Amino acid sequence: MPDITKTPDSSAPKAADTTKATATAAVADAAPEKVRSLWGDAWRDLRRNPFFIISALLVLLLMVMAFFPGWFTSAGPRDADLQNHYLSKPELGKFFSPDWFGYDNQGRSIYARVVYGTRASIEVGVGVTALVTIFGGLMGMLAGYFGGWLDALLSRITDVFFGIPFLLGALVVLNAFTERSVPVVIGALAFLGWTQIARVMRGSVITTKQADYVMAAKALGAGTGRILLRHILPNAMAPVIVVATIALGGYISAEATLSYLGMGLAEPTVSWGIDISTASQVVRNNPHALFFPAGMLTLTVFAFIMLGDAVRDALDPKLR
Repeated sequence: MPDITKTPDSSAPKAADTTKATATAAVADAAPEKVRSLWGDAWRDLRRNPFFIISALLVLLLMVMAFFPGWFTSAGPRDADLQNHYLSKPELGKFFSPDWFGYDNQGRSIYARVVYGTRASIEVGVGVTALVTIFGGLMGMLAGYFGGWLDALLSRITDVFFGIPFLLGALVVLNAFTERSVPVVIGALAFLGWTQIARVMRGSVITTKQADYVMAAKALGAGTGRILLRHILPNAMAPVIVVATIALGGYISAEATLSYLGMGLAEPTVSWGIDISTASQVVRNNPHALFFPAGMLTLTVFAFIMLGDAVRDALDPKLR
């Protein structure tokens, strides 16, 4: 009698495994990509932006130069040798030497003063930006979140300060001080410069507080402080950071302008504005004395403005 026992098909498990693997791969391909946050998405765009990379490297170089000027020059900014007295022209082949940019009317190395002048400009720019961001952000957040009479009061105060010309008001404020050091200049500029941040923060908070996650936090009984710090502030800071980054370069320029007019920083503080004011008197015969501090000031302001533009492009949803 013939054997009718059916031999098991060994290819069946293999076919089942293949089908299962194909289905798993299809599910994996169909799985949605991990959603990035606003800051994560912005950071990805910034890393691909060549303008951000260039400006960030320039800002990093300026920061290192401000805090470690001895790494860039061996000469002091106040070391004077009257024998030089504009007699030594720039020797561009002597990189990082005191003779590189020539000497000023007191025989001081222009290169050393350009390097050491970075500290005052960075301190003023960063200090003013920090103060106006904190104070203006607080004013705008309170006005935008609570609204009503508090919003009307804070908005009118903001309008009053906004109507004061920035440089003219700074001149009046600084004129009241006999000694105009870096903290005094920072305070004078911050006293008048917080209005723009306040307006931006107010508008951002008004938009953010209407979001669903804020409404849900209120429904769950979250306190006002928790809502402001955990939900409102992190999601309303993006436009404020953009404005503050761009404004930082403007504050550095304002400090140099006030120092040039004789109402900002004064000796013995080393400042680009002071050097520009001194060199403007002899610019016909010694243009190099004006060119280098003015060029460094221009480069610094340009770096911060370009950095702010790159951050704005990454955080603004309308430009994405």
